[in-house]
Order: sequence, then C-alpha cells, then structure tokens
Amino acid sequence: MKKLSWIFGVAIGLLGVSNEAFAQLDSKGAIGARFGSAQGITYRHTLSNDRAFEALLSIQSNSNYRRFRVVGLYEYYRPLSSAFNWYYGFGGGLGSYKEKDKTIDGKRVEHDSELALSIDGIIGIEYNIPETPFQVSLDVKPYFDFLQSSSIKLIDPIGFSFRYKF
Repeated sequence: MKKLSWIFGVAIGLLGVSNEAFAQLDSKGAIGARFGSAQGITYRHTLSNDRAFEALLSIQSNSNYRRFRVVGLYEYYRPLSSAFNWYYGFGGGLGSYKEKDKTIDGKRVEHDSELALSIDGIIGIEYNIPETPFQVSLDVKPYFDFLQSSSIKLIDPIGFSFRYKF
C-alpha cells in the first residue's frame, strides 16, 4: 500500500512539472452530466488557461446502499492536440451514506445515514467537439473513504461526462 501511494504521488508530481505548452480552456464554464458507477451533475469553472475547479454532485445506489456526494476538484489541463486535453487534479468530498433496510430472520433491520468524507483525485481526457459548444470526457476518479470502510477505491469510479460550454 505504501509503495502504491508513493508511485501515485511521484507520478502526479512529475505531471505537474511538465514543460508542455499550456492547454487553452476556451470557455468560462461548462455544465453537464456524469455517468458511471455514480450518476450526477458536473460543473467546471475555468480559473486560468490551464486550471479549473470542478464540482460534482452524484448519487450512487445499488441493492445494498445509497450514497450522495458533493465533490470539489482542483484540476490541471495539458493539451494533446487542438481538440483533446488531458487533465489531473485533487480535492475532497462530503456526503451521506446509508445501508438499505433489510429483513433478517423476520425482523426488519433499519440503518441510519452516516457522514461520508473522502480525499479524491482525478485523471482523464476530454474532447472538445469542433464548432459546437459541447465536450465529452472520460476519467478515473480514485478516492479514499475515511469513514464507512476506510478504503481506497481505484477502478470503480470510472466516469463519462457530457458538458455544454458557455
């Protein structure tokens, strides 16, 4: 686990000191939908030509639990071509987690909502559709949950986003 954390930290550090040309984020903001293991709304606010703040509001539900999260991410953008950028960033999340009520041996077991708190990262690629105000992106957003299971989720949070730029 320590080795994985060290490798991840070094990779992010090397990406941050890259001498590539800066990406040109061509809109002040973008809003849309994010799909994956959790669905929700994504809003990106451009801070400079190569940096942005992204807010995610997501809901995740399966047969065992429901999760609601608000995540804030500080992101760095780098160009791959005129229409493609890749990006990475970090942030945190806050929300609620609730195991679904169940019936065990004829007795109904109810669960209270719990606080969800996490440290999040993101790495992905985005495509700005030429001559339209739309963009699509594909990313992985690993996170470390502090409370429920105190575990790191690496592959589960893959997402696809579709945004309108304004």
